Parts: sequence; structure tokens; C-alpha cells
Amino acid sequence: MSAFVMPTRTESTHHRLYEFAKLALIKIFAHPYATVCDLYCGVGADADKWESAQIGHYIGIDVSSSGVSEMKEAWESQRKNCTADFFEADPCSENFELHLKEKTNQADIVCCLQNLQLCFETEESARKLLHNVSSLLKPGGYFFGITPDSSTIWAKYQKNVEAYHNRSGGMKPNIVPNCIRSESYMITFEVEEEKFPLFGKKYQLKFAHDMSTETHCLVHFPSLIRLAREAGLEYVEIQNLTEFYDDNRMQFAGILMNLGPNLIDAKGRLLPRSYDVLGLYTTYIFQKPNPDVAPPLATPLLQDDTYTYDEREWQGTVWREEEKSGILEPPPLGLGKISEQKGILGPGPADLRFSEAL
Repeated sequence: MSAFVMPTRTESTHHRLYEFAKLALIKIFAHPYATVCDLYCGVGADADKWESAQIGHYIGIDVSSSGVSEMKEAWESQRKNCTADFFEADPCSENFELHLKEKTNQADIVCCLQNLQLCFETEESARKLLHNVSSLLKPGGYFFGITPDSSTIWAKYQKNVEAYHNRSGGMKPNIVPNCIRSESYMITFEVEEEKFPLFGKKYQLKFAHDMSTETHCLVHFPSLIRLAREAGLEYVEIQNLTEFYDDNRMQFAGILMNLGPNLIDAKGRLLPRSYDVLGLYTTYIFQKPNPDVAPPLATPLLQDDTYTYDEREWQGTVWREEEKSGILEPPPLGLGKISEQKGILGPGPADLRFSEAL
């Protein structure tokens, strides 16, 4: 088994944090001999992460023929221990039940670690993606990934709008600022508007020191949950990556330490710039129900041996009473968790959550 190779320390903060998030999710959900289907596999090139998890079979799917070819060549040249298949297909438009007949209902895990947001250009493309995911999964299998956090992005945008109107009461009310800037990134919306459309709201995301600009669509999470349920997938959790890290800090701080300096402090807490970048993203987790088997815990505790903890370092941490006692109530499932606790558009940091639908 080959060990996962950490990114070089010269990579940007954004890339290092994104690599951490992908590796952490894979560590949580992958298990030995699992069959994994990786959607848009040519984008992330995460073969080493999956092999380190000792999976049994890997299915790589990408819309780009070059992406599929590169991934296949890399896999074969490195002589991975598990078997693999690769397919050129568009998860948002093609019917996998027709094109991948022998692979349906075979996957323990389906992941989309990069491009879920591209599928929210239209409702039909999002519906097709989720139908394909459901057709690939075994009963009891999980669908998970990472996507920009629409609640964070839209809340920042709305704050810009509010500040603009407060400064320019005498100016035209239909003119709104369309750009969000921070030390780490810039987000620009293609069309200036004050209401959140459920599909097709495009924006450009550019990180500091990156030459390229990414084009995305906002993901309306209640619509994602609704369409997933229509496809036979039950909502488990949607969580901003800052909260995901805090919840799993004792297991995963060592990974961030190994990814280079200036990401976390000596106690494993996110530094401000890391918090800003991670807060831009969220995890999402769904499960295909298995009526015959009780589902496993979604987030099992993992022990990371690369980081040594001193309990004295954590004395300043504020713990909830249920954390102190070790008794954690399972999170409520369904739309209630988002609409009542985390804002109608998605999770987002606590200070950027909407309490009502826009």
C-alpha cells in the first residue's frame, strides 16, 4: 500500500486546506475493500488518498476524455493494489443506468469532491446527477463531497448590498455591488441581483496567487435535499468546513500540521486566514437507505497518530455540556436542521446565517 503524499509546502493556502478536507472525508467514510465511485475524477486526482484507505475497487467517471485518460494512466503506472475502471460520461446529462449497466447498485461510496456546484446551472442537471448517484449506490451506501457554501457567499454579498444602500441612499436602488473581496479570494457575480435564484446563479471565484478563475453556481441546499430525496437519497448532514474541522479537530489537526506552516496554531486551532478559506466551503452527506440494516454512524471517531495532544493545551476550549459528558445526541435529519439552525440557504459560519428564506 502506498502512503498518501502530502502536497508541497509551496502550494497555496487554499489548495492545502482543500486537500485536507478531501483527505479527512475519505478517512471518515472509506473502509477496506469498499467499492468507490469518484465523480469528476480527473479534476481532483485523488487516487493516492483512496488507495491509502485500502479500498477494493475504484470507479473513476469524468466528463473529459483527457481527464479520464490521465487518471487511468496515473493509476496503471503506479500499480495500485485495488482494481479500477474508468468511464467518460457526464454525470449531469447522461443516464448511468443505460451507459454503466453492470456498475449500478455496486458502490459503497459515491463522492463528488469538486464539481457539485456545476450541476446547479439548471434543476434538470442537478436532478440527473442525483438520480445517477442513487443508481450507482448500494442500499446503505453514502454520497458525500465538498462544495462552496452558498450561505457564506450569499450572506457576504447581501452585506455588501446593505452597506452600499446605507452609503448611497440617493443613488439608483437597482444598482448593487457584485463583488466580494477578502485577503484570500475574490468572488464576482455575473448578474447583479438581490434575490437568490434556486438554480443558475453564476459567479467567478479567484484565489490570491492563483492565475485561473473558477466559474460556479450557487447551490441552494433545500433544493439539493429535495431532489436527493426524490432520487431515493436521505439527507444526513451539511456542515461548513470550519465546524467540520472543529468537530473533528482532535482527529485531524495532525494532518493540517503536516500540510505546512501558517494553517493552525500550536493548539490546533485554525488561524484567521485558514478560517476564512475553509469557511467558504461545506461538506454534504447523503445516504441511500437500506431497510434491512441499521445505518452506521456518519462520523466515527478516528485516532490520528501523527499529532500528539496534551490535555493542558485544551483547557481554554469551551466545551458544551454534552461533550463533557461524552453523550452526544444524534443530529435531527431533514430540512429542519438547515432551516431552523443553519439558515435556509445552507450552513455557513454562525455570524452569516439567514434565519428565514429570502
